[in-house]
Parts: sequence; structure tokens; C-alpha cells
Amino acid sequence: MIGLLVLAQKDVAFGLLEAVDHVLGQRPQALVAFPVRYDTPPDDLALALSQAIRAVDDGDGVLILADIYGATHINVACRLLERKRVELVTGLNLPMLIRALNYRDRPLDELIEKALRGGVEGIVCATEFCLLDTAKHELR
Repeated sequence: MIGLLVLAQKDVAFGLLEAVDHVLGQRPQALVAFPVRYDTPPDDLALALSQAIRAVDDGDGVLILADIYGATHINVACRLLERKRVELVTGLNLPMLIRALNYRDRPLDELIEKALRGGVEGIVCATEFCLLDTAKHELR
């Protein structure tokens, strides 16, 4: 099973894992939050992140799901990537994380595609759906 590491600002990382616990009813295996503190030096961050990657990797690889491309912690993570072993997807949202959890028995490149699609497809302008749903209820 591919390990998942949530790399994000402290409250975002923990909040996403709490949301997963709520949605799925439990914490899945090999899912770890790596909360980023603003004052951690990059070299210290790199060491801790490499240790977290090793801890979540059972031999099938690791997918790092991270908040925002270009931030210092993402730049540090980029130094630790290895194609087909440790990969990184940014723009993390809850639909992306749930999708990744549901497909991590697939090969890493396929899991990346599923995670990307889950993240994009989870972004909708719900106004029309909500207004249509409200109209249906008002007609009854």
C-alpha cells in the first residue's frame, strides 16, 4: 500500500486528517500529517521530512500531498523526490485526499492521476445545484 504524507501548514494538516477520521470513521494506515511550522530552518525540515517519508513507506512508495506549490516546505520536499518512489502533488484539498486513500492499492502513477482528478472534480460552484435542490423541496 502506498503511504500518504500530508504536508501542510500545521492547522491544515491536522484538520484534513481529522476530516478523514470523520468521513471514514477511522484513521487509515500509512497516513501521516506532517505539519509545517513557520520557524523551522529548511535543513531541519528536510531531515524531519525524510524521516517521515521513511516511516510511512512500506516498500510501495509514498505520495506527498501538499498545500501550496512554491512555499519553502514544498521546495524542501522537492529535494527528496524520487520518480516512482516518492512523488509530490500540491493543491491539496479534502476530495483529493479521500480519492487518494481509496486508490492507494494502485501503482503510484495511477494514484497520482486519481488524486489529481479527485482534487479538480471536488471543486464545483454548487449554487445552481443548491438552488435546484431548494426549488424541488419547495414544490412538495
